[in-house]
Amino acid sequence: MRLETILNSVEKHAGFVYADSARVGQSIEITVRSRVNSRPRCVRCGQRGPVHDRLEERRYEFVPLWGYRVFLVYRRRRVACPHCGVHAEQIPWAQGKQHVTTTYAWFLARWAKRLSWLEVARTFHTSWNSVYRAVTMAVEWGRAHLVLDGVSVIGVDEVQWQWGHKYLTVVYEISAQSRRLLWVGREREEATLRQFFDWFGAPRSHALRFICSDMWQPYLKVIAEKATQAVHVLDRFHIVAKLNKAIDEVRAQEAKTLRSRGQEPVLSKTRWCLLKRPERLTEKQEHRLAELLRYNLRTVRSYLLKEDFQLLWNYRSVYWAGWFLDRWCMRAMRSRIEPMKKIARSMREHRPLILNWFRARGEILGGAVEGLNNKLKLVTRRAYGFRSFRVIEVALYHTLGGLPEPESTHRFC
Repeated sequence: MRLETILNSVEKHAGFVYADSARVGQSIEITVRSRVNSRPRCVRCGQRGPVHDRLEERRYEFVPLWGYRVFLVYRRRRVACPHCGVHAEQIPWAQGKQHVTTTYAWFLARWAKRLSWLEVARTFHTSWNSVYRAVTMAVEWGRAHLVLDGVSVIGVDEVQWQWGHKYLTVVYEISAQSRRLLWVGREREEATLRQFFDWFGAPRSHALRFICSDMWQPYLKVIAEKATQAVHVLDRFHIVAKLNKAIDEVRAQEAKTLRSRGQEPVLSKTRWCLLKRPERLTEKQEHRLAELLRYNLRTVRSYLLKEDFQLLWNYRSVYWAGWFLDRWCMRAMRSRIEPMKKIARSMREHRPLILNWFRARGEILGGAVEGLNNKLKLVTRRAYGFRSFRVIEVALYHTLGGLPEPESTHRFC
């Protein structure tokens, strides 16, 4: 079977025909011709008009075959459009002035989900810019055809993507049926999250049932204003992370005090013994922690408070969970350990939002936000860091957005 016959079967375009093909060095060139008496369409308005003249021959890169680069070769016509004047014709296999066919762009975009953009460019002997343009095309098409109906559970978080306090605000869908990135914005301010709700729309915002976030005050303010009907849940991961940060602060201060007094450095090399979960400790760390717990230190008391707090998540009743939280905060305030007292004050301030975790049990996937954040960091690491917000935005939507794609012959598994 001739190559032209195969292409006419899988990549047919009305008004055009594949005339012949030839191997030129390490590439295959396929000549495309317009059908006799066919009238070209204006690239601006799409209306048909008479042929004015033809431009120089141009090559459009197609999906490679058997290790050969493939090009469609065509002399583009210019249209004498009665509305727009003389302009180049509209061709169905490429957009605008692109030298890469739309089919090949989708092919590159799908590979870019699995490999770094640079690796895709090297593998298929093209440029990084060509891969970037292909991914941008896929993201723009997917975002335009994105279905947002039925989104009822979202998670809001901030992620550092560059040094120097460069943050992104990310909004995920974290329901049991779908986990995907819905929106990403620059910085972590009130205005940033307002942009998400403006994009999401008031009807969909009022249909939200659960929202998960951390204790960042700008987020709490905007959520309380834009989605008053939703049950706002403080993320369990962030609460535990704040406890760990407080314990680490106490340990560092007390270790410094012991060194200055010339006492035994019992807190040296104990950081991860105190921060890791007991079931994840190594045998050596278990012995080290057991020795440490024999001392009456502020660090030890903070650690015991943290471990006691973990019992909160075992409660089923909102009432009894609130009772436990109140008693824990009272003990932390009486501990005379300032970092733990600071945590207790924050817990009391956000008590209703913490207890909402028990009201939303089973509706919000535990750890879903942090799981997606880890994937987000992997995307940026795989790309060796992005300097432009637009590039990181495109990469994240492409990888984590769960975007739809058109049907294609050249789809791979």
